[in-house]
Amino acid sequence: MTSCRVAYQGDEVLERLLRKAGSPYGVTDLALLMAGVESAPAGEDADAWMEVVAAAPSDALKAQLRAFRGEHAPAAGHGGAGAPAARVAALRAELWRRGLAGFIVPRADEHQGEYVPPRAERLAWLTGFTGSAGLAVLLRDAGAIFVDGRYTLQVGQQTDAALFAAQHLTEQPPETWIAKHLPKGGKLGYDPWLHTPDSLDSLRRAAAKAGGELVACADNPLDAVWTDQPAPPIAPVRPHDIRFTGRDSIDKRTTLGGKLAEGGVDAAVLTAPDSLAWLLNIRGGDVPRTPLPLGFAVLYADGAVDLFMDRRKFVPGLEAHLGNAVRVHAPQALGPALDSLGAGKRRVLVDPTSAAAWIFDRLAGAGAEIMRGSDPCALPKACKNPLEIDGTRAAHRRDGAAVTRFLAWLSEAAADGRLTEIEASDRLAAFRRENELFRDFSFDTISGAGPNGAIVHYRATAASNRRIEPGQLYLVDSGAQYLDGTTDITRTLAIGTPTPEMRDRFTRVLKGHIALGSAHFPRGTTGSQLDSLARAALWSAGLDYDHGTGHGVGSYLGVHEGPHRISKVPNRVPLEVGMIVSNEPGYYKTGGYGIRIENLVTVMEAKVNGSDRPMLGFETLTLAPIDRTLVEPSLMTAAELTWLNAYHERVRATLTPLVDQGTAAWLAGATAPIGA
Repeated sequence: MTSCRVAYQGDEVLERLLRKAGSPYGVTDLALLMAGVESAPAGEDADAWMEVVAAAPSDALKAQLRAFRGEHAPAAGHGGAGAPAARVAALRAELWRRGLAGFIVPRADEHQGEYVPPRAERLAWLTGFTGSAGLAVLLRDAGAIFVDGRYTLQVGQQTDAALFAAQHLTEQPPETWIAKHLPKGGKLGYDPWLHTPDSLDSLRRAAAKAGGELVACADNPLDAVWTDQPAPPIAPVRPHDIRFTGRDSIDKRTTLGGKLAEGGVDAAVLTAPDSLAWLLNIRGGDVPRTPLPLGFAVLYADGAVDLFMDRRKFVPGLEAHLGNAVRVHAPQALGPALDSLGAGKRRVLVDPTSAAAWIFDRLAGAGAEIMRGSDPCALPKACKNPLEIDGTRAAHRRDGAAVTRFLAWLSEAAADGRLTEIEASDRLAAFRRENELFRDFSFDTISGAGPNGAIVHYRATAASNRRIEPGQLYLVDSGAQYLDGTTDITRTLAIGTPTPEMRDRFTRVLKGHIALGSAHFPRGTTGSQLDSLARAALWSAGLDYDHGTGHGVGSYLGVHEGPHRISKVPNRVPLEVGMIVSNEPGYYKTGGYGIRIENLVTVMEAKVNGSDRPMLGFETLTLAPIDRTLVEPSLMTAAELTWLNAYHERVRATLTPLVDQGTAAWLAGATAPIGA
């Protein structure tokens, strides 16, 4: 909210201003809207919500809307039942009342997305853990929380070990813990909206192994004790212009509908908000850092769509953009629509890896023939068209200039050891905000000095904020959302003189980054087949990192996008031309420092002399210097040094015209050839 507030002049004045602006809202309806507005992320524009009230609100109307919001907004909803111990006690009492021996609390919403609205932050509310992935199991006399390797340090800092024993998600999976701790005959509850069918299979077997039973809850018992749980978010849903998308929605819908028809499928249920955004060429703001409109859809074989979304989120003119073939319904109409598909004995495609079990249960109960398969939007969304690739190249040029300005500034600002992590990330944010087409950050910046850099998904807070001091490594992982592309970049920087160990580890990470970035591979190759290229230099020294090497990235959509990835975890989705993926090997010394080098790359056709089959490779999109002071040339091959020098030459040539004279002078030194 703006700090310069105008006093609220009363309902009559606001009503008159609303009528003058042609708004469909009166004061009474506006008051009901406020709970959802408060539940939406603040975003970069605190007044963006006004777009759903009027197409072009006057300054006077804006001032009164701000004042009205200040007077009518509900309190933020993260309380209820006090501290974690009290919340655990309240939930256990509710479970006892329902005859449940325990309950599973995943970090998930109805769409199984990485970023969720405040209403769905159940895991954080119950345990205190704020990571983007995890799951807790609460029994009457025991509890455990399961996280992957990115969060092993964070979970220990944020949760009470007396309430929840921290477990590694893969090494000590929840299934093993449940089989050991669930009492015989106990009913372990779950919310079918928050789990996929695939994820439930192993949990069901674990409960049976313990002599218990996994049971679906008609409503979520945690919600019953979260007394001030936020409302569903209401943020503007806008058209996304074809100059950024490269294809109109009609083309996308008819093409995918035709493929459904070819496969003998009548309809597909779409539950992923990024699929809706891509298919309909719309963007929203219901979750942090990702322009997603939350909703559901049914795509039919003729290309028509039933969209289940709160109309109050629509900016004026959105329904005209959607067209007559997209029928809009209230969210609560989804259940009856699935019932109708079942009554007609329709063949319905649903993705078991991303759609909620509730969807499957409802369709099966209604008599539909369920076809389990991939979300039909996932692959075409991942394979960016030429206009989208051109857009992301442009976004990366502007973003690279902002990052380079920051790096030049940091080289002086951090020299005296007084600069803090938060001050550094705030300055980087300021550089990015100056960019054309900037709309938001693509995730909360990771700004980690010294030992904080070893926390893979660290976020600086007032309590953890460290000074960036000489002798340390500083890791900054950041990105932005531009109308023409999404960025994500990590750089690790030596503050002062690095130790020989730091240089060794950094160079091994760089060797892996170069090996992956310069790889050529046959069509049909998956990311999991390439993953070891990024790790080989670390493995040769008995080192590794406990996260994936690469994640897909959207086009003004999610900074983490499937279905492709580069990881040890097996993945059957081949890399295809137009996919964007990160290249981010790392190394983390607990209590010491963290190292990660991340560029985004796009898959392209590659010409390989003598090749007898189609080959692919990567084009690096990200443009910013890699810290030369951390490179140990004696560990590098001639080919690796050639790659690094060529990359730096490209960075210098591309970014010099986009930055100020002082930054350009710094950039010349930061990209000077090594070994020349």
